[in-house]
Amino acid sequence: MKNKAVFLDRDGVINEDFGYVHKIENFHIYPEVFPALRKLQEAGYKLLVVTNQSGIAVGYYTEEDFLKLTEYMLKVFEKEGIKIDKVYYCPHHPEGIIPELTMKCDCRKPESGMIRQGIQEFNIDPSASFLIGDKETDIKAAHKEGIKAALVKTGQGMKYVENTEADYIGENILDVVENFILKEAKV
Repeated sequence: MKNKAVFLDRDGVINEDFGYVHKIENFHIYPEVFPALRKLQEAGYKLLVVTNQSGIAVGYYTEEDFLKLTEYMLKVFEKEGIKIDKVYYCPHHPEGIIPELTMKCDCRKPESGMIRQGIQEFNIDPSASFLIGDKETDIKAAHKEGIKAALVKTGQGMKYVENTEADYIGENILDVVENFILKEAKV
């Protein structure tokens, strides 16, 4: 039997996004994320984070900085009884300054490499799964893999609400979970 998953963008969906978030002291999780993820977990969804981290390629912070912050985030969720099954990240950027990370890859959203990896690794049924993002690149990546996608108005979301291919537009992650994902799942 295949699993179902919710793919989550990080900055702007899980935490406040003010550009290249990489320090624990600047990592502020939106309060509605905790009840939203608990509801998804209780409904049997795998929780997979898919995040572009071009700040690594362009030299704003290191991969080690990102991994430290990820470890912190996972511990916060663990204390709240939430298990993130995996965090996928893309450290690449075509105009980076770190030579080995300067490339056009298939993992940087709007490409769907991170999502595809999650589908394979966790035996995910795309037709029973969702993505929550705050940019049109998130939406496009999900649709490439046959996954329904919701745009949140938090983070960068307001820039895209007028012209999005999203299957749903929500105020925030909790709105998306309650009024889209859990309702769609019952259909």
